[in-house]
Parts: sequence; structure tokens; C-alpha cells
Amino acid sequence: MQEVLKLIAERMRDSSLPGKRTDGQRLALAIEGGSSRGTYSSGMVLALEELGVLPAFDAVYGSSAGALNGAWLLCGRSATGMRSWWNPAVMRRVMNPLGPLRGRPVVDTDYLVYEVYSRLEPMDFPAILASPVTYHPLGTDADTGESTDLNPFIVDADTLKLAMKATACIPILAGRPIELGGRRFVDAGMSEPLPFHTAVKQGATHVVVLRTRRADELPVRPPRVQDVVVPRYLRRFAPGTVEAWREQYARDLADEEALAHDDAILSIRPPLESPDVGAIERDPLVLRRAVLLGRYAVLAALGELGTPRSEAS
Repeated sequence: MQEVLKLIAERMRDSSLPGKRTDGQRLALAIEGGSSRGTYSSGMVLALEELGVLPAFDAVYGSSAGALNGAWLLCGRSATGMRSWWNPAVMRRVMNPLGPLRGRPVVDTDYLVYEVYSRLEPMDFPAILASPVTYHPLGTDADTGESTDLNPFIVDADTLKLAMKATACIPILAGRPIELGGRRFVDAGMSEPLPFHTAVKQGATHVVVLRTRRADELPVRPPRVQDVVVPRYLRRFAPGTVEAWREQYARDLADEEALAHDDAILSIRPPLESPDVGAIERDPLVLRRAVLLGRYAVLAALGELGTPRSEAS
């Protein structure tokens, strides 16, 4: 942990820029997924933006909702992304258990990406494409089950939007796999909900991991009913992911162990008093509190590195 803080402090002191480093290190930001739990990492990226530490990073990796929040950070509009999380009109449409009765998915990523991010709360897609801090949303290959960096498939705003849909394409809840670059992808959480593995494989020497679960929220096995319903769906629409689904509990335990014993990885988690946030939570009071607690968690961990430029409203 201290290694990571020292590297960030040195880069901020020296005003070093991505692509022009001389320290021989590669610092990645890895943002956990979790559907509505992404409210926590939304507040976390807001704090990173306020502290002005983004230039200290070389790359941003994200899974599912974490990838979406990473995009808001890279385009400098984290406050805009934060507000959408507790906007009742937005969340009622994005997360709607009754959506299938109206011919829509439970998690409507079409509405999120093409309406909210493109019109209602505009995301600066050209800024993400041009960012010297590279953007790496992850997806799970529907036919092999492999965690895949979607960055090579992103060449313009249209493919960027498809990658955002793919990383958050939760099986059953968000519909069929998303086609990108001649391949099919589903939610990154199926294979790599904590996207630090890909970051390390691609050369990261240090990683900051933004978590969406408290330290006392231990991995749990999926409910038995999911063990029946989900594999049946996956075998039909994303056959390569069945094993990844079955291995998720063991993988989650291994990830917790790895993160607890690596001095080159700094995990920032919601405070212990933070509320439980369900996968499709829509209560604006719960979501707003989660955002603000996520912001607090980063300020508590990194606050000595700088003074926030603004306060969350």
C-alpha cells in the first residue's frame, strides 16, 4: 500500500505525464463492477478527479459499472456521472424489474448509453478516446469465457459505446451478448469482476483497486435457484461462460487473498458503516449515500496527496 501512495505522490510532485514517464513504473486504476453497487465507485472516481491525481495513472481498467465510472473519470465529468446514479427518473428506467413486461430488459443498457450518456447527461466520448491515460473496459467472451480487454476494439465513439454496453451486459438481466469486433461479449463480472489481473498481465507494477464491497462483505455462493436458472440460460446464449459462472465463488475468495497480501496493490473500500446496496437497487437515498461514502473513502485514503478542488453537491 505504501509503495502505491509513494509512487502517486512522486508523480504528482514531479508533474509527470502518462506516456512521458521516466520512473520505469506503470500505475493502473482498476474499478470493480457490481451493477448498482457502482454508486460507491462513482463517488470514488469523483474524489480522484477532485484531487487531481488522474495524470499519475497510466491506464484505467474497469468491469461492468466500474468501467462506466472509469469513463466518466477519463472525460473529466465524474460529477455528471455521479448525479445520474440517484436520479429517480433515470434509475427507474435503467434498473426496472418490471421491464420485461414492457418488452425491455431488467437492466436497460441501451437507454443508459444511447439516451442518458449521449443526450440527458452527456459523456465526452472524444475526450475518452483522446485520453493519454488509456481506457480498458473488460468483457467476458461469450464463447470462450475468457476475460477480454475491449480496448483494441475501440476505434471511435460508436465502438466505445458498444464496449460500454458489452462490459455491463449482465446475462438474463441485460439481454443477449453484445457483438464487437466479430466476437460476442457479456458482463465482465462473469470472469473478472476485480480487473486487476488484466492490468498486471499488461505490465502494471502498481494498482489502485476501487472496491464496491465493504471489508466485512465476504464472497458468498450464489443462491441455489441461480445455479439452476443461470447455467441453463448461459448454455443457450453464452456457452463459454458456464464454467466461469460455476467458478465465481472460488475465484472471488482467491482475489480477496491476493489483494490482501500484495504491497503493490492498494484497495480502497466503502466504510464499514456503508449500507448494503443490491444489484438493482433504485432507492435514491441509499444510492446518494453510497456515492458520498465512496467519495469519502478515497479522500480518507488519498487526501494527504492533495486538496479537493470542489465539494459534492
